[in-house]
Amino acid sequence: MKNILLCTDGSDFAQQSYPYAAWLASKLGGNIKVLYVTDIRAQKAVESVNLSGSIGLGTSEELLKQLVDLEHTKAKLNHQKAKLLLATAKNALQQVGIESVQVMHKTGFLLDCLEDLKGDFDVIILGKRGETAKFAQGHLGANMERIIRSIPKPCLVTPKQFQTITKVLFAYDGSASCQKILQFLTISPLLADLPLHIVTVGKTNHDTQAIANLGTAEKVLERAGFKPQAELLVGHAEEAIVRYQEDNAIDLLLMGAHGHSRIRHLVIGSTTAQVLRKTSIPVLTFR
Repeated sequence: MKNILLCTDGSDFAQQSYPYAAWLASKLGGNIKVLYVTDIRAQKAVESVNLSGSIGLGTSEELLKQLVDLEHTKAKLNHQKAKLLLATAKNALQQVGIESVQVMHKTGFLLDCLEDLKGDFDVIILGKRGETAKFAQGHLGANMERIIRSIPKPCLVTPKQFQTITKVLFAYDGSASCQKILQFLTISPLLADLPLHIVTVGKTNHDTQAIANLGTAEKVLERAGFKPQAELLVGHAEEAIVRYQEDNAIDLLLMGAHGHSRIRHLVIGSTTAQVLRKTSIPVLTFR
């Protein structure tokens, strides 16, 4: 995870992702690229509009010209906005000692830009919500869900308030994405010096498959040098995981983006989505 891509839109959630990016870079000796994408949907909509059927030809041409001119003015303002937001992010990172910071301004669609850049980064960081957070409280950002579903790289989803990471929880279910997390923990120094909890959610206290899964993961982590605190939880997965996180003052949660569902390529796992909605700590997901 040497190459870190930090997405920003200048929102409150995005600004709180900066110290998390700094933490990640300082732990791994990595570099950070900060990305801001100007969305072009409004401009494309104006350019494709046809008003000739509703008002007179001359009037429609004049109105369309005014709309296009307005969008061009907005594009210039958006460029200035991007420069300001990127400079602010770079300054915030450099003030806490991160020297290797690059900034990028793209125009288009965030997911398309990430697809083009995915060979250039190892992990992506973005806020749980975006610019419209105050209008739909309790919902996840649409970009965040699409990114987790589509980009095959670990994604650190950050909350509205930063808190120092001192304790880690791994929600393990034996899925392929959780196996990637298990492998990551055995080879990466990122979390090696932090207390690690690992939980599996079973149907009952005697769920043999869940107990076996938990035992297998615990042994792998012990061989890697961890002293994990392992526990079998019972109940609805998202409720049990969030309750354990709160009861044990966990600061970082590791989860697979998908469980065993056959439709996992279409949506992020329902448990993952619910935990992201309910928890107030950062969540590192693996696809």
